Amino acid sequence: MSGASALFILDSKGKVIISRNYRGDVPVSCSEKFCQYVVEQEEHLVKPVFAEDGIIFCWIRHRDVYLVGVTVHNSNAMMILSFLIRLVDVLKSYFKTLEEESIRDNFVIMYELLDEMMDDGYPQITEGKVLREYIKNEANMLLRDSTPAAPPACVTNAVSWRAEGIRHKKNEIFLDVVERLNLLVSSTGTVLRSEILGSLKMKSYLSGMPELKLGLNDKLQFEATGRGASKGKSVELEDIRFHQCVRLTRFEVDRTISFIPPDGEFELMSYRLNTQVRPLIWVECSISEPGRGRSRVDYMIKAKSNFKSRSVANDVEIHVPVPSDVDTPTFKTSIGNVKYLPDKNVMVWYIKQFQGQKEFVMTASFGLPTICDEDYKSALKRPINVVFEIPYFTVSSITVRYLKIIEKSGYQALPWVRYITRNGDYQLRIS
Repeated sequence: MSGASALFILDSKGKVIISRNYRGDVPVSCSEKFCQYVVEQEEHLVKPVFAEDGIIFCWIRHRDVYLVGVTVHNSNAMMILSFLIRLVDVLKSYFKTLEEESIRDNFVIMYELLDEMMDDGYPQITEGKVLREYIKNEANMLLRDSTPAAPPACVTNAVSWRAEGIRHKKNEIFLDVVERLNLLVSSTGTVLRSEILGSLKMKSYLSGMPELKLGLNDKLQFEATGRGASKGKSVELEDIRFHQCVRLTRFEVDRTISFIPPDGEFELMSYRLNTQVRPLIWVECSISEPGRGRSRVDYMIKAKSNFKSRSVANDVEIHVPVPSDVDTPTFKTSIGNVKYLPDKNVMVWYIKQFQGQKEFVMTASFGLPTICDEDYKSALKRPINVVFEIPYFTVSSITVRYLKIIEKSGYQALPWVRYITRNGDYQLRIS
């Protein structure tokens, strides 16, 4: 299976900013064909992989630049696309923001990175922290010693994402299990869409070359080991994606997550659960319809927390849409405070701490013009949006059963695990 023949980075108009021809088997003019096929066409009509005149193009877009990999061989298209995504991450780590101007200001570093990250069209080093060990930039310049620099040992080892000889005064590892709830509820109270997007984010401050083993209350793991979940609490994860440090063969055998972590912050894995979830924060909105001669419209908002009483939702914001022509707002609430944001045509009910199994009421009154237009009815079609964060709680009931740290020196490390549930696209339609 062949790799990429060349890489191009183009501006928003299709002009080449920088290119690297690894094999010399594609003409530089092929970027013009890409411009004709992609830049001058509607983007949603163009596929991320297409062939034109015997040349295969794989491309992604980030801000105002196109990143394109081309080949004339039977190459792995997903490998090239994955490399382009990793290239974006690496360039963002160097330049903070990846855009046309930042690329033009750092040509020397760009060519160094393209040469180190890919060899003869095959991806080599794609971990930004490893590349920084021998490609160092200060004030847009690359500083070099008089003697040739040898690549770090981790580049030639199987563990290319972690350098050897790392030392920390205090060996600790922090694991955050973060879940976001996407929810859409109809005006009749029916859950139309319910989805949990989760991720395991780590901060690793461990010395040496530690081996970590992580166990979750994964339903398939219990089945693989022939055990039942305690109290029947297990989750069936879907669309799992791992960091490259995870040993996939081990996971496929017994669902054990075994890995040597990178140093510092990284995302170990992400997952999805497409399951029916009861709304964590339920909101009802009653509106008094303005009749003839009415000069005001009144709202009554009820908010109820459906999670356990020992949990608390922090920084809750309930965004209720209002017509664009209202004025002179007055509010009354049993908790928190309310603000009217005329630039967004919403009122925001802010509750710093919303305890579980509680219900609160807020009333609002707005002035109306003498003649109500269609904007009043269109405001009722906009959904209520809810923002929240619930610490020490996961909506899917996922649990870290164990986190073992094994290192040949035998030091004792402290693992810290934290659970957080946040809102994703959380909407409730007004009845």
